Amino acid sequence: MLGKLIKKVISDRIQFYVVANNFIHYSQLGSLKFKFTMDVGITLTHFICMGWVKNMSTSTLTFDISQFFPSFNHCLLSLILKKVGLDLLVVQFFSSYRSTQYVWNCFSSYFVDVNVRVGQGSALSPILLALYLALFLHILEKCLINLNLQISLLSFVDSGLLITQSKSFKSSNVRLFYSYNIALNLLTKFGLQVKYSKTKVFHFSKLRGVFNLSSLDLTPLDGPSSSPKDS
Repeated sequence: MLGKLIKKVISDRIQFYVVANNFIHYSQLGSLKFKFTMDVGITLTHFICMGWVKNMSTSTLTFDISQFFPSFNHCLLSLILKKVGLDLLVVQFFSSYRSTQYVWNCFSSYFVDVNVRVGQGSALSPILLALYLALFLHILEKCLINLNLQISLLSFVDSGLLITQSKSFKSSNVRLFYSYNIALNLLTKFGLQVKYSKTKVFHFSKLRGVFNLSSLDLTPLDGPSSSPKDS
């Protein structure tokens, strides 16, 4: 009970600090205080309606990260916490999270590695996930801007959403393909993988009646040949 309370206090204090210092990416919704998964629907609806005002359709590609907590790199996490500017004692705490020492009376053993990871249901898991993905999102956004790919980002828990607007579905598919490729390569460098079976493409158009939707072939990226869902 005491350990859970301490984790909760650490989690709240870290979140307060990183939010106050604008380290969390603005597109991260869900898993954080005062940011809910419902906000994703509200934000996406705003994108769609604003696109329709400009006579443009909105296209999205959604992807899920597979086994986030068993996969993420603890060494990289320690570097992120250090970059954030947290107290050295906090950084050392997480750096030694996967090692332990046995003490008996006056005897102290060497530190040994243990196969312990941050559990998905831990009080620390939401803020650690947000911090780990914040760096990924900042780098991804910079890459997309440098390549002049007009893509907006949304992130909720361990899922991501790539959003683009265009008058041509073909043009939207090109942007989504290249941005998804960049995201996959970057996630691999972070030690993470995508659940390819859950990668989906959606088109939101104001057109009425039946119209042809361009499919997005993701097989070159080890993904599915995605038939878009119309809405």
